[in-house]
Amino acid sequence: MQQRVNPGNKSLADYRSIVRRELYDEIVALGERLRGKRVLHVSATSFGGGVAEILYTLVPLMRDAGLETEWDIMFGSEPFFNVTKSFHNALQGADYELTVEDRAIYEEYNRISAESLQKSGEDWDIMFVHDPQPALLKHFSGGLSPQTKWIWRCHPDLSTPNRHVLDYLLPHIADYDAQIYTMEEYTPPDVHLPGLTLIPPAIDPLSPKNMALSADDSRYIVSQFGVDVEKPFMVQVSRFDPWKDPLGVIDAYRLVKDEVPEVQLVLIGSMAHDDPEGWDYWYKTVNYADGDRDIFLFSNLTNVGAIEVNAFQSIADVVIQKSIREGFGLVVTEALWKARPLVASRVGGIPMQVDAGGGMLVDTIPEVASACTKLLKDRDFAREMGRHGKEHVRTHYLTPRLLRDDLLLFAKLLGA
Repeated sequence: MQQRVNPGNKSLADYRSIVRRELYDEIVALGERLRGKRVLHVSATSFGGGVAEILYTLVPLMRDAGLETEWDIMFGSEPFFNVTKSFHNALQGADYELTVEDRAIYEEYNRISAESLQKSGEDWDIMFVHDPQPALLKHFSGGLSPQTKWIWRCHPDLSTPNRHVLDYLLPHIADYDAQIYTMEEYTPPDVHLPGLTLIPPAIDPLSPKNMALSADDSRYIVSQFGVDVEKPFMVQVSRFDPWKDPLGVIDAYRLVKDEVPEVQLVLIGSMAHDDPEGWDYWYKTVNYADGDRDIFLFSNLTNVGAIEVNAFQSIADVVIQKSIREGFGLVVTEALWKARPLVASRVGGIPMQVDAGGGMLVDTIPEVASACTKLLKDRDFAREMGRHGKEHVRTHYLTPRLLRDDLLLFAKLLGA
């Protein structure tokens, strides 16, 4: 069965002083047009990763705007998540042979979730399906109302996909009334999607992970984990997988340490239950650190949660995001919102966030090291970069803007 998530309550009015007045008024007006419309979000997990973080804010804000909104987690188990992790990697370009057995596992769990939807007897105006895991729900959900509008949200970058996997999924994706991608460059090549919509994701500035923390509180929290707050440290916050390249970050750190001997490195990742590959890469990263006492590895399972991540990001001397492939990169948005100097790869949605002067874009390990060294040695330059990045995020990448864009799409699809 699908599991209903309780995301709690949030008030749109709490964001009024953070975003511009015109945006706030537009959301209120859209909420009135859509009042009472029923929306169901479906994702693979309610824990770990950017999609869950977004929905914990977006769902209650949609409710506060006047829509009857719920969030379900699809049915799944380890075999299913092994397959869909391979799907996720393949859609970003990894080699993968889609076997008959894998297809059967994928389809069976989508069919079970679709049956659960139908048996619930609930009617929805909007079915909002997130990412590849539940992408076949529409195919198996023949019992839902024909008036229901279906949206598929794709967070990964599909610009260079494994064609075998994409060609398998494409007829199902194309059958949705709308397909949301972060940016045009993420869409699959040579594919026409009549419902294509471009909406970048966003962060919640009032969540525990992004709310304002004092420097003293941040330093206290960070020091509890053994990091010397009197010495500079660099941080990367990402899942432990090859696409985030924690081993490359360690290589860059070792080059920086030649120039700044006292520097420390912190790697933080959230271990999600739909990411069985994560544990393998965690141990690979531990081994690669090779006992260096200035390299710290933390996760949600070592009591590093949202507040702790906030503290590490808020006082880091440099935030790194050395992705090889990237969806949007919400951790980049988080660092910019906290006015931290940023060094990030020129991939995926990162360049559209790193406005001129808001961060340093790099392509290679030596470039990462050189940029980090400059920021550690030129603190005035680093502070100015941080201030610029924060204002860029305020304008473009906070949750109220995402809410507005989603409501506009709902109104278009429903003729409201």
